[in-house]
Order: sequence, then C-alpha cells, then structure tokens
Amino acid sequence: MQADSKVLSFAQVSVHNNPKDCWVIINAKAYDVTNFLADHPGGDDVLLAAAGKDASEEFEQVGHGSAARLMLDEFYVGEIDGSSTTPTTILDTPPKQPQNINNQNQSSQFIIKLLQFLVPLAILGLAVGFRFYT
Repeated sequence: MQADSKVLSFAQVSVHNNPKDCWVIINAKAYDVTNFLADHPGGDDVLLAAAGKDASEEFEQVGHGSAARLMLDEFYVGEIDGSSTTPTTILDTPPKQPQNINNQNQSSQFIIKLLQFLVPLAILGLAVGFRFYT
C-alpha cells in the first residue's frame, strides 16, 4: 500500500466502470483491477459487474483468502471518503434483462392457458371415444 493515500469519492470511482478502466471498492478502499480482469479466477464478468461500485459484501461472501487480500495491495488506488455520496453496490443494480422479456412472458402464458384448456378436453374426448368403441 502506498504511504501517501489518495482520498477519493464514490463518484470518482464510479466513472471507472468498463473493461478498459475497471475500479472496485472493497472495504472503503479503491482498487484498479483493469489489468487483473483476464486473470481473475472467477472470470472478468464478476469484476465488470462490480466496476465502479462497492463490492465489499460480495468480496467477503465469496470467502477470499489471505492470498487474494495480499494481491489487493498491488491494485490499490486510494481510500474512499466516507462522507461522500453513498456508493452504488452491486446489489443495487438490477440485472440486465432482454427487451423482449414481456413478449416472451405473454407467449408463455398464452401457451400454458391453451394447454390447460386443450389437455383436459383431449382426455375427455379420449374417454368418451373409448366408451363408445368398447
């Protein structure tokens, strides 16, 4: 870690949110993990989902060991000013969903309703037909 810590706001970190400039906040410290994206054992998607956000809770939940914690020193950028605007956490960001999700749900619901009507009707038809032919 650097002796002369730089103090950053959440807003300053939040702009570093893409594959070419990826910073994360872990336990009130900012880390530039851009060069670690390809090497991250969990894949770069995990870090990109946390880019520009506070990933402290997720970092702790995964159970990173002492080796991972020591590696953080290599990527350290600065301390987070706790009085700055509240951070966005990964959990605050809703997952991206396809635009046509409503159409898919409507289609699925229509098919289910159609089957709920047709299957009993087919069973009734088979029962009546079997009754007449026996």
